[in-house]
Amino acid sequence: MASYSLAFKKSVAKDLRSIPNQDVEKILKRINSLGENPKGDGCVKLSGHERYRVRQGVYRIVYEIQDAQLLVLVVKVAHRSQVYK
Repeated sequence: MASYSLAFKKSVAKDLRSIPNQDVEKILKRINSLGENPKGDGCVKLSGHERYRVRQGVYRIVYEIQDAQLLVLVVKVAHRSQVYK
């Protein structure tokens, strides 16, 4: 399986600023693992969108997979109570 490149929307940097540093480290490790297997363990397709999400503790990482370009685009990172609003 080919390795996917990772890209981030500009708003993701703002999302990460409001999260404690120890949680940001875990989130970034989880995002890096998406490059190897974007549809791996814990991946759930969101209904009504071509987006997926994975859990990292109480946070959710929402992303898109662009298979033609071998790209994983991280769209949003937020607490589970705020991520879908």
